[in-house]
Amino acid sequence: MMTGDKNKVISESSELLNRSSIDIHEIEQQSNFHEIELKKISLDGTEEKRDSHDSEGNRKSGFTEEKINHSNSHNIEETDSHEHEGKINSHEGDEPPEKGTITTRSHNAPIIKKKRGGWKLAILLLANQGLATLAFFGVGVNLVLFLVRVLEQSNSVAANNVSKWTGTVYLFSLVGAFLSDSYWGRYITCAVFQVFFVMGLGLMTLTSWIFLIHPSGCGDGEKLCNPPSKTGVGLFYLSIYLVAFGYGGHQPTIATFGADQFDEADPEQQKSRAIFFSYFYFALNVGCLFSNTILVYYEDQGYWNIGFVASLGSAIVALLSYLMGSSRYRYIKPCGNPLPRVAQVFVAAARKWHVVPADADDLYEMEGKESAIKGSRKILHSNEIEFLDKAATITDKDQNEKNPWRLCTVTQVEEAKCVLKLLPIWLCTIIYSVIFTQMASLFVEQGDVMHAKIENFHIPAASMSAFDICSVLIATGIYRQVLVPLAGRLSGNPKGLSELQRMGIGLIIGLFAMVAAGVTEIARRKYVEPGKRISSLSIFWQIPQYVCVGVSEVFMYVGQLEFFNGEAPDGIKSFGSSLCMASISLGNYVSSMLVAVVIGITARGSDPGWIPNNLNEGHMDRFYFLIAGLAVIDFAIYVYLAKRYKYINLEGPENEEESQESRDEEVLRSV
Repeated sequence: MMTGDKNKVISESSELLNRSSIDIHEIEQQSNFHEIELKKISLDGTEEKRDSHDSEGNRKSGFTEEKINHSNSHNIEETDSHEHEGKINSHEGDEPPEKGTITTRSHNAPIIKKKRGGWKLAILLLANQGLATLAFFGVGVNLVLFLVRVLEQSNSVAANNVSKWTGTVYLFSLVGAFLSDSYWGRYITCAVFQVFFVMGLGLMTLTSWIFLIHPSGCGDGEKLCNPPSKTGVGLFYLSIYLVAFGYGGHQPTIATFGADQFDEADPEQQKSRAIFFSYFYFALNVGCLFSNTILVYYEDQGYWNIGFVASLGSAIVALLSYLMGSSRYRYIKPCGNPLPRVAQVFVAAARKWHVVPADADDLYEMEGKESAIKGSRKILHSNEIEFLDKAATITDKDQNEKNPWRLCTVTQVEEAKCVLKLLPIWLCTIIYSVIFTQMASLFVEQGDVMHAKIENFHIPAASMSAFDICSVLIATGIYRQVLVPLAGRLSGNPKGLSELQRMGIGLIIGLFAMVAAGVTEIARRKYVEPGKRISSLSIFWQIPQYVCVGVSEVFMYVGQLEFFNGEAPDGIKSFGSSLCMASISLGNYVSSMLVAVVIGITARGSDPGWIPNNLNEGHMDRFYFLIAGLAVIDFAIYVYLAKRYKYINLEGPENEEESQESRDEEVLRSV
């Protein structure tokens, strides 16, 4: 394009800048943005000004050689989604290159918030979550019966294998969170793991069809399948662990990415961000409702391939719907690998073992609003774990030597403190996850030996989890519409109850679920006729235990998502969300360990133990009461820790709140 045209555009933009009431869309028309490829414009004066600004920032930092990338709202890049042409091209973060994206590079960089992110994009992500969950639980909810009926495993072995598999699913959430926070960013991480998810479901569908489900319709509880081949079993396990890898890595990242669609600097959007986590768990349970009723019914009747194909189709639609919003999502750049940062704090504190920590005002911190952690707000000093303050204490040697393994900023030290403070709370949630995981294993096995017919219609044992899902959906609405306003008026907290209070309530309700399950098991065994496997006690006696688990989830897991995401520093947000998933993971492993220990102790000689293959000969009620007893001890420890927990204290959003008009003027000034 000719230089005269370029000067004309710049001249027109400067004139329009002085008219404070002009609408930005009118400015864009007069500037003819859509006819110009501004990415080819080289504004030497602007670049020199930026270079000068960066050099000055480096001189001010004093104790670091790292050049801080000045950016707004944690390196967020937001633009008007309707303008794909006529703006500077961007390749920051994990955002797909898009012609027409303004690069956010300095503290005064342009941001237009009104079209990127928001509820429209959040709803798209909620739909993705619902579809992915439908696909996952279409496999997982009936997996224990598939292992028993098709792969010919015993009840205890199948329950253990399901617990280990489910635990692995959520263990992979830590892998996804690490890649998201450190390297790939949330968008790419979600996309990659969903591809693995689809691959796993596709392989599982083909393996079951070709190797395992023979003759057709077998595995319905009456018609036996042919003995499984080693090849079929091997491919099946490979496929379900691909599913575990894909779904596990996707979960914490999609939750954090959805919350990213709301700007914390905006009070209204901050409220929407908090509400989002409730809707996220709501969407998860909507997906579960379909898989735990319709898909479970077909699978229980021996139509396993239909259920697997439906799960595969749902996962494909979820991936496509996710990609649809690529050009309009609100993106946040990854903040780098947190492991070296945290390690530096401990190493620096250890190297200054004999140094007395300095006063809070004398600890080392970057000057200005920028943090030494790329994309993170500063964290104010706290008085907990003061030993780590030695890492930010400036000694004579630090004056001459710039070594990040000897001197760390206050923000870096507080990031390490946050991780240490979260871990005890997180460990207390594992027993609750042991309670939660019984729905996918022992609850199903218990229901499988109860009277489950209404006339000629057979109710699949796994479909009883629909009562759990419905109770979650109903309790979520009641909590948001009734309990939050009521508790807010009584406590003065606009959230109603704090996240820690809600988690404690969830643990207590979960305890009642185990008591209800134990009572049901005692009643079930009383109604077993000699020589028969199925008790005459109705399967609907399981409703109280499922409802208790569902209500407890609203308090515990939604509270966990809000708490860990809110308390995690900006550089490890996905890690915060993954702690909730990792809790479920360890809960499954602990449950598997408990089952193995109980069987090993109680099944001796002629005694079948508490959980034998024939549940009518065992005492599964005692296992439920054992978990309830552990929950009581866990609750006491949790209350002690929760009362002493100190919340994170951030300096505030990197961006000062500005009017939309001033932001629009910043766009024109940068051009």
